[in-house]
Amino acid sequence: MLRWGILSTAKIGIEHLIPAILNSENGVVSAIASRDTDRARKVAKRFAIPQAFGSYDELLASDQVDAVYIPLLTSQHVEWSIRAADAGKHVLCEKPIALKADEIDGIIDARDRNNVVLSEAFMVTFHPQWHKVRSLIAEGAIGTLQHVQAAFTYNNTDPNNMRNIVEFGGGALPDIGVYPTVTTRFSTGAEPQRVSARVGRDPKFGTDIYASWRADFGTFEMTAYVATQLALRQEISFHGEKGWINVAAPFNAGLYDADVITLHDKDHAQAQHFRFAGVNQYQNQVEAFAKAVAGEKLKEGEEIFSLENSKLNQKLIDAIYRAGESDDWETV
Repeated sequence: MLRWGILSTAKIGIEHLIPAILNSENGVVSAIASRDTDRARKVAKRFAIPQAFGSYDELLASDQVDAVYIPLLTSQHVEWSIRAADAGKHVLCEKPIALKADEIDGIIDARDRNNVVLSEAFMVTFHPQWHKVRSLIAEGAIGTLQHVQAAFTYNNTDPNNMRNIVEFGGGALPDIGVYPTVTTRFSTGAEPQRVSARVGRDPKFGTDIYASWRADFGTFEMTAYVATQLALRQEISFHGEKGWINVAAPFNAGLYDADVITLHDKDHAQAQHFRFAGVNQYQNQVEAFAKAVAGEKLKEGEEIFSLENSKLNQKLIDAIYRAGESDDWETV
């Protein structure tokens, strides 16, 4: 059983990761840390976690912790991923693991010199719906992929929310832009060559609240938009000459909508539905991570998201920002 420590009492950890670990077959939560000791003790009591610490360093020093999950502020991900690795802990860090692609080099160095498993928490890559999308594209179910179209939006105008604070790494692209990019790359196995974009910022917050882009993948193109001050929406489709695939709840599967993908034929006369009821992508993620730490052979769908893959994804996000400023095509 992999002994997990949770670095902070962030909402995503409480709502998703801690329950996922507790329901997993190969992990337990041994400790939780917060800069507010009372807060750590309260969450520890709620989930029957044995240890509660009033500092992150105390948790990293514990010999009762094998791996840490990091849901800290985005601006702190690089620092604490490296510090955790240097403490000899395996690391699962929330996305985005960095705000610039070059920052990931330091995390790779920390992973390698400490011989630990260190991965960005893209839970979507552990959901079987995305493996089905990938296999349908690969087997030619829609013919030659020509276009990917995606949207991911929500409405949050709280000035105290970290998503609206530049210094904390807030913004639409860091928070949700990484999902359309990573799922497109995951499903197609292709990498973008160049991108054009429009990026809009809130005059009060300074964060990017809207971004739309057109990415050239060579054999197909991707158009997408993300926003933090629009009505809630998430959708993605893959279009070829023989048909197209629609994913109803691509990123928050089972929460935003049902875990279902639909394959339409070229005449829109027939449709096949593939349903994945009862899947918890967070649980799949932590179980696969624990297997990787244990050195077990990973099955298809359990592949750990590598830091090298993280860097490629962040390079596209970086290029979208540059393209939004230059008003021209930018090389990824």
